[in-house]
Parts: sequence; structure tokens; C-alpha cells
Amino acid sequence: MNLQETLSHNVKQAVKAVFNADLESVEFQATRKEFAGDITVVVFPMLRVVKGNPVQIGEQIGEYLVDHVQEVKGFNVVKGFLNVEINDAYYLEFFNSIKNNESYGFAETNSNGKAVMVEYSSPNTNKPLHLGHIRNVILGYSVSEILKASGKKVYKTQIINDRGIHICKSMLAWKRFGNGETPESSGLKGDKLVGNYYVKFDKEYKKQIQDLISNGQAEEEAKKNAPLLLEAQNMLRKWESGDEEIVALWEMMNGWVYEGFDITYKNIGVDFDKLYYESQTYLLGKEFVAEGLKTGVFFKKEDGSVWCDLTEEGLDEKIVLRSDGTAVYMTQDIGTAIQRVKDFPDIGGMVYTVGNEQEYHFQVLFLIIKKLGFDWAENLYHLSYGMVDLPSGKMKSREGTVVDADDLVDEMAQTAGEISEELGKLDGYSDDEKKTLYKTIGLGALKYFILKVDPRKRILFDPKESIDFQGNAAPYIQMAYARIQSILRKSDIETNKTLDLNDLVLHVKEKELLKQIELFPEVIQNAADHYSPALIANYTYDLVKEFSSFYQNVSILGADTTAEKAFRVELSKTVANVIKNAFGLLGINVPERM
Repeated sequence: MNLQETLSHNVKQAVKAVFNADLESVEFQATRKEFAGDITVVVFPMLRVVKGNPVQIGEQIGEYLVDHVQEVKGFNVVKGFLNVEINDAYYLEFFNSIKNNESYGFAETNSNGKAVMVEYSSPNTNKPLHLGHIRNVILGYSVSEILKASGKKVYKTQIINDRGIHICKSMLAWKRFGNGETPESSGLKGDKLVGNYYVKFDKEYKKQIQDLISNGQAEEEAKKNAPLLLEAQNMLRKWESGDEEIVALWEMMNGWVYEGFDITYKNIGVDFDKLYYESQTYLLGKEFVAEGLKTGVFFKKEDGSVWCDLTEEGLDEKIVLRSDGTAVYMTQDIGTAIQRVKDFPDIGGMVYTVGNEQEYHFQVLFLIIKKLGFDWAENLYHLSYGMVDLPSGKMKSREGTVVDADDLVDEMAQTAGEISEELGKLDGYSDDEKKTLYKTIGLGALKYFILKVDPRKRILFDPKESIDFQGNAAPYIQMAYARIQSILRKSDIETNKTLDLNDLVLHVKEKELLKQIELFPEVIQNAADHYSPALIANYTYDLVKEFSSFYQNVSILGADTTAEKAFRVELSKTVANVIKNAFGLLGINVPERM
């Protein structure tokens, strides 16, 4: 049991013994800096079952704890807050139990539990990944890693949107204007090459619209009648009917894009366990619509279209099959979810990392799957996130004004280099070492800036603001890790040895650091429960602030005794391990020196 669990048990016993009352739960909070104590019990919620003055109640519970709990050495009561002082032996025993555990904080995978599938990225194959995708990918990957660290088996997946009119637009533009250009002949990544033709289509399409308007057509009519759009629609029909030439073109251009995506994912540092393709899933779901019609989950309208009535749940009627028998996105998503459970029978839930503009879609999807009788529908979660804005404004893919993911990663490394050079931090590094470090700092800054805020919040991302060596930013935390590695290199203490800590008296800064380290496993579980990497990011920042205060106030290598020195070196090493583990959950690397 950790400290809170131990105290919770004993506070309940105290209330039972002293007041003959049963307490369901105990509320804790951190002790305020101006008061003595290591953890605070909040007395006010107890007034529901214990009548009396909260100060007197706190005093009586405190006396019980001192008499009956060996970890408690003292207490004080301020209004309705019982501040409990914990003896050094508790923290030293805790430290000895975790100091050589490199996976400290991570729970063992529950082999008997249900797995979770996390979907993220899910791009279209008509353009490269951009800044919006970066938030999606970084968030989905981090949540996957946090869920794994909490003890769950996780499958990481994406569904690649590789079919539809938008894909045909790029294909048609390349066929019309490409002159056989390839990634090899152009020197461009395949996804960027295809993206250029998506932009080209939009420009030519707009020209045709203006020509039609000039010849007397209304704007809406012109948009529908533009020859380029009609040809793209015809290309889609040919693809759906299996036209060999069109399918071959589609396979070639999608192949270029997949290769480009793989390079970007590797560059960002994310991966997947399973890929799904819309071209293979868009017909899924129809059989379940047929089943749902039989069981009354769906109903058919006069025109033959099939719907689900969700008005009793406060929503509306939702179409699942058009009158011509073709599927809609909802049908496809129903079928894909069910297929995933067929592919991985141990799946007990799914997390969909998708922007907040799709909240209603997922509300409906989850409800329909539940109505179809799948018990795992209770464990479907939409990891909704806000848009990422830049100081320069909103991005538009078809106009070519997006911030390309690869370009952004390169820019972050360049900005990290410029700031590092200005600060004069990298004397003695080779050019290759600098290049590697700049990317570690730049990419870490990007990921941390995005992950440290609640996913639901909209972000204004400024690359220079994110590379901060002093505040709540990845470079500040990476710098602390590198500083600890420098201490370990300079130390003559042999780490990983059993320490005799019996006579050690903890400095207040050592105790504060140990208290922060002890929180790590609980923070991971909370982050997993709430699908929130922000809890990990901000915990790590708080840990580093505590270490910085410790570093400034306590001499590590110049300690008075060998025992103190050995303890402080080992404590520093443990802090570094927690930083590395926590940043690993965010997909961020830590450098050995900076």
C-alpha cells in the first residue's frame, strides 16, 4: 500500500474507534508550504457522519494516528485540515524499494484483462500529414503508451482513408498535368507529390467554375457542372466498378503516399500494430444493418433508406443506408468496429482519437453499436481534441496553406539549434551530435507543448515559445535530466548497491523529492483513466521543479558524509529514471548531455 492507502485505512479505523461511525472515503490534499506536515486529511467531508467541531475531530483523529500508525510521527490541525507528519523511515524504506527499478511506475500487463484498441492519425491519401495530424498522432500515441503503462494490453491502429472523390481529384490532376512525374523523378516524398496534385485540381476546378459563371451559370450550378469535377466523379464510379486502369493508377499513387507517411511517422517517432484501409472496410456494416432491421434497431422509410431512431436518447434519426442501398460513413464505422473485435477477440474497448468536430458522430456511433447488442460498446471512447492554430492563421489543405508535418519537425530542430547557439550551451559538440540533439530538443518541445494542455482545448502553437529552457517546456526538463547524468558521471559512488540508510536524517528538500516520486504510479493510473497525457507532462514538470530546488539547496557530491553522498546520488539517479519513463509515455526522448 502507498501512503494514502495506508492513511485512508487508518483514518477510517480512527473514526470507527473514536466516533463509532463508518467513513466511506477519505479526502487528501498536499500540505500547504506554510504548515508542518507531509500530507493533509480534509476533515470537513467527515461531518456528514461525525457531528462536532472539525478542529476537535481532527485533533482526536491525529492523536489516534500517532498512537496506532508507526509511519505517523506528529500532526497539527488548522481549521478543518489535519496535517500529518510522516517519519523519515517510511520514505527511506520506500526509496530502497524502488531505487533500482528502471520500470518504476509502470504496472505489469494484466494478461487476463481485456485489451484496448487506440485509433489515431487516420489520414487521407491525397495529401501529406500536417500540423492537425501531428496533434492527433502525438495524442493517440501517448494515450496508447500511458494505457500500456497502467497495465492494459493495447493495440495501436489507424484507418487510412484511401478512397472517395477527394482521392480521385489527385489522381485526375496527376493524369491530366503530371507528365509521368514520380517521387523519384521529382525528388519529392510521395505524399507531397500527390498533395501537390490535390492543390492543382482545386486551382483548375476554380478556373472552370469562373468560366462557367462568366457564361451565365449560377455559382452553385457551375460548381456542379465543372468538367473536371464531373470527370473525377466518373473516375470514382470506374474505381468502384473495378476498372483495371483506374485501379492500377490508384494503387500506384496510394503506394507513393504510404511510403511518404511511413517516413513521417518514423520522423515523429510513432508506430502502429495494425492498419485498416477504407477501401477494404467501406462495404462493412451492411450485414449488421440487415440484422438490425430484423430486431427493430433500424427502420426503413418509404424510399427504401434505412434509419436508426435515437430521439428517445435526445438525439435525432440517423441514416445508415441510402435508398439506393449504398452505405454511409456511419455504416462503415459500425462494420469496422465489429471487424476489429473479430480480428482481435481480446478487445474490450476502443479509443478514437478524432477532432472535436466529430463529437456528435461518435455519440451516435457508440449508441447504435450498443443497441446492436455488443457489450464492449460500453467501453468505446472518443478522445476529442481541439484544433491547433498558428499565429499565421487557419490552414486549408486544398489551397496548399497547411503546415506540413515534416517541415514543422525540421523547423523545430532548426529553431532549437538557433536558441541553443544563442545560449552557448553546446560547446564541444560535433556537427552530427548537434544535429541529433537539435532534433531531440525540437521534437520534444513540439510534443510537450501539445500534450501539456487538456486535449479538448484549442491550441495556439508558437514554435519559438515552445523551446524554453527555463519554464514549463520540454527543454527545461531535458536539461534537468542531462544535468543528473553529468552528476552521475562525476560521482565516484557505485550506484545500484544496497544503501544503509538507518541513521540518515532527511533534509526537507530530500523528503519533498521523495514525496513527488511516490506519486508517479498514481499519476499514470489517473492519466490512463482520463486519457490525459497532460497529467503526465505537468507531473514531470513539478518533479523537475522539486529537483531544481533540491539541487540548489543541498550539496550532492559535496555532502558531509559518504552515506549522505551515496543517498543523494542514488536519489538523483531515481529522479532521472522517472523523468525518462514519464517522457517516454509522451513519446519524448531525453539526451544524456546538453
